Amino acid sequence: MRLLYNILFPFFFLLSAPYYFWKLLRRGNWREGFGQRFGGYGGLKQKLSGKKVLWLHAVSVGEANLSVQLVEKLRGQLEGWTFVVSTTTTTGMGELARKLPSDVHRIYYPVDWLPFVRRAFRALNPAAIILVEAEIWPNLFWQAKACDVPMHLVNARLSEKSFRGYRRFGFLFRPLFASLKSAGVHNEADAKRLAELGTESKAIAVTGNLKFDGAFEAGADVVDARGLLRKLGVSDDAPVLVAGSTFEGEEILLAELLPQWRKKFPDLFLVLVPRHFERAGAVLEQLKSTKLIVVRRTAMESAPENPDVLLVDSTGELKSFFAVATVVFMGKSLMAQGGQNPIEPAAAGRAIVFGPFMQNFRAVVGELLAAKGAVQVADEVELAAKIPVLMGDLAQREALGAAALRVVLANKGASQRTADWLGQTLRALAK
Repeated sequence: MRLLYNILFPFFFLLSAPYYFWKLLRRGNWREGFGQRFGGYGGLKQKLSGKKVLWLHAVSVGEANLSVQLVEKLRGQLEGWTFVVSTTTTTGMGELARKLPSDVHRIYYPVDWLPFVRRAFRALNPAAIILVEAEIWPNLFWQAKACDVPMHLVNARLSEKSFRGYRRFGFLFRPLFASLKSAGVHNEADAKRLAELGTESKAIAVTGNLKFDGAFEAGADVVDARGLLRKLGVSDDAPVLVAGSTFEGEEILLAELLPQWRKKFPDLFLVLVPRHFERAGAVLEQLKSTKLIVVRRTAMESAPENPDVLLVDSTGELKSFFAVATVVFMGKSLMAQGGQNPIEPAAAGRAIVFGPFMQNFRAVVGELLAAKGAVQVADEVELAAKIPVLMGDLAQREALGAAALRVVLANKGASQRTADWLGQTLRALAK
């Protein structure tokens, strides 16, 4: 299987290369660290020579932020270790650059072809590897096994869709999951799925969801969202609908509904935060048909008077906008499948609304709904009706926000539990 994978990989990579490089160009800043994507790490090998290296891999922004939390906890437990954190996206690298201590090395994970992965192992020479969430790259696993490097998985969440996919291709993935030295999962359901995929039950620990802890961290990108809205002429008393991590189709839908909602709430202001900031240009083009005045976050200095919508085309600021929201709509839940993470607005005590497609956060959504800490709508018709109800009912909003916050507080502590469990396992390597 390993031989076949590495024979076929270059062929499929060449087919997908135009899309891969287009994504790099679209996200910008692609030149920095470009050689690292092929396993070239310059003088890093010399810097790491003779050191006990812990390599954490975090695919993108969300996982990068979790790795920052984990590094902070583990540094106190693993004296003498050197930390390296890899990511695959420029936005993830931006988070690592802003938030990691200067003595923690930040790199791009290479394209998962054996020659590149071998180069990475020769440069890093890791004593152990931690995967943040279920980011399964076959050559990373195979090379770790060849070098006798233990693999650990943390904050694992296996959705029904990903579980079915891994199980369908069990001939490839089952040996990989079976090779895990340890795995920390969100809950018992994830533990059961991981065991079914081949991980030894005794290697699995229910440590909780690291994202509950991260929701309270201020981070490096806190902005004065209230001050920004004031600059746009939005009064402190005006209701604000923040649509977080939206996907294709959701921005235009909300913008088209805004005039309808404004019949009852004339000063209602809409803040749109696309999940991928590089979509901002396309979103702006779509919104032209609505005749609304839209301001981009990166062009506020030239904003016209009395805009209707703020389009946030920057990264890392969503949490700040949640804090000033009257109501929050979570994206990828109405016009796309999977949903986005509702933990941050819950930690802010906001009234949260999302659509029917929240499969990727099934457990969190289940807790929020059971606690009456969020509202789920079936479609855009229900959304159109529910938003003005919430805008006009302070007591209901406060009750929703308080219940959501209680759910988050009840789930805190996963970072410390994960670090304690990992620290014990990793310290044993030095014995």
